[in-house]
Amino acid sequence: MVTYIDATSAPMKNTGQIRLYGPEGFEGMRKASQITARCLDELATRAVPGVTTNEIDRFVFEFGMDHGALPATLNYRGYTKSCCTSINHVVCHGIPNDKPLREGEIVNIDVTYVLDGWHGDSSRMYPVGEIKRAAERLLEITHKTLMLGIEAVKPGARTGAIGEAIQAYAEAERCSVVRDFCGHGVGKLFHDAPNILHYGRAEEGPEMRPGMIFTIEPMINLGRPHVKVLSDGWTAVTRDRSLTAQYEHTIGVTETGCEIFTLSPVGLDRPGLPA
Repeated sequence: MVTYIDATSAPMKNTGQIRLYGPEGFEGMRKASQITARCLDELATRAVPGVTTNEIDRFVFEFGMDHGALPATLNYRGYTKSCCTSINHVVCHGIPNDKPLREGEIVNIDVTYVLDGWHGDSSRMYPVGEIKRAAERLLEITHKTLMLGIEAVKPGARTGAIGEAIQAYAEAERCSVVRDFCGHGVGKLFHDAPNILHYGRAEEGPEMRPGMIFTIEPMINLGRPHVKVLSDGWTAVTRDRSLTAQYEHTIGVTETGCEIFTLSPVGLDRPGLPA
């Protein structure tokens, strides 16, 4: 049984209830999310051959400090970095290190900042130098699935409509949707109800209501959908080592549709891809 609760009266823990935020919550999310979006904009010129993901991680930390925001991943459940950097066949939660990025790779950089208690969560794919057409096509398809999922958000519809839109397009393009990870409620908590599946049927899942805030973050593989988590307990990779991609936005459900909080202010939501 799905229940909804006014966010102002909800406890600061995930109880499984879906929080409904008012204007104050939406404004807090706009401010936090735009710091995240601006950081991701800056990374478009930094995710280049020869740069290490540790250098990117340091930039993410320093950018947050310069704007009065904390990286939400830093020390989250033992994670020691300020962002996640997932390269080629790494699906998500790749840990920054001292290995330089190489020409032709693709990397997802996932950043969440906390500003005044609000979490702005987003990720983008970055081509490292010149990439092969198969990789470019995967990035185009993945971003399209994200936007189709967002288009499915409207009050009265169910969250399954998001998953159905994403799955239908990805599979029509002969790609697969990762099932092991999903979008999630976000706001004062980093991860909250509801879970947002990137596959399914339109009649499934909780009803979307104005005031809900959550992420949509499809992970799309060129090969099979199966993944495994490496021994570090974080890094998830495709089992068949096929390329994978992910884009993520944080959105709020409105009376007529939704607001995308993490849109790039300068149009860099698909860095390195044709407009």
